[in-house]
Amino acid sequence: MTSERGERELVLYHTAGCHLCELAEAIALPLVAAAGVRLRLVDIADSDALMERYGTRIPVLANAAVLGEEIGWPFDEAAVRGLLAALS
Repeated sequence: MTSERGERELVLYHTAGCHLCELAEAIALPLVAAAGVRLRLVDIADSDALMERYGTRIPVLANAAVLGEEIGWPFDEAAVRGLLAALS
């Protein structure tokens, strides 16, 4: 996804207190930063629609510009790199 400022962007769907979400962020953040991509954190608790879609699946890392282009937990560095490659 491209942000309002023209940056490439991935979204990490998460919620507070989710230890798996913290692990996912720790894996994704350095790779995303190194690729010059913005990582936007979205707490699913703020939206009924997101709770319905991701409530039992978080953490999920997604390219919000392409519906369904996402990876769910568990994911590793190789999976994150694959998602980043799809942004190019």
